[in-house]
Amino acid sequence: MAGRALRFRRAISRSRLAPFAAFPYRMIKVARYDLRVFRSSVRWLVTSREHHNYTYDLTALNREHLAWFVSDVCNVPVGHVREWMAELEADDQLRKHIENTTAASARRGLADRRVRYARRAGWYAMVRALKPAHVVETGTDKGLGTCVIAAALLRNTAEGHPGRVTSLDINPEAGYLTKAEPWASVIELLIGDSVTALAALPEPVDIFLHDSDHSSGHERREFAAVEPRLAKDAIVLTDNVTKTDVLLRHAEATGRRFLAFKEQPARHWYPGDGIGAAWR
Repeated sequence: MAGRALRFRRAISRSRLAPFAAFPYRMIKVARYDLRVFRSSVRWLVTSREHHNYTYDLTALNREHLAWFVSDVCNVPVGHVREWMAELEADDQLRKHIENTTAASARRGLADRRVRYARRAGWYAMVRALKPAHVVETGTDKGLGTCVIAAALLRNTAEGHPGRVTSLDINPEAGYLTKAEPWASVIELLIGDSVTALAALPEPVDIFLHDSDHSSGHERREFAAVEPRLAKDAIVLTDNVTKTDVLLRHAEATGRRFLAFKEQPARHWYPGDGIGAAWR
């Protein structure tokens, strides 16, 4: 049966009618893909409350891609990265804080209680690997990513490598997840224009993460503002790597290497975001 099907395809491929004869086969392929997306979309519409900054799990294979990405950027064994990512997933104190605070928040109608970290597990592993004294993040929103970074900093502190995270957002209501201890002890939340705040930072930055206004112009202005504040071996990250080429061009202009990771969400209609990293 399989042999006859193969001979039929070969015959069709040599025919002038090939584009028309192959159309039903191609249509079935597209329909199967669209049906999977449609099912995920319907499930999400019924079960989720989120309207932006979507959260989801990554596929098992994509988590491996993320682990190897972090391993390469941070020059650490991939086994250590897997351990750090598992450490985050096993942090019940952080998970319960996020669930309970979300449920009690005034924005609970627009946020899911279920905790899903996706690419943020990569942020966590990078902080664990590099032991930074100062992380700066632009774009706090609820504060999920900020708390993930803070959790990694607290682990580092317990191992003798203290650090803190400065998170910048223009929205006065941002960061409701960042108020509780012990995470608040290593978080500084600043409300205002990110470019102005970056230019005024008094201390060197070891890891910088752009996750605010995702326009190319604003991203470029943030990198320009933070560049003089970066420590010698600082790593620059963008959460906007699937949308613009700003970081890769900045990396080339400043003599850095560049690498990108693309998410593959599991059981979700959204195609995912990613992480771009520039380092020396």
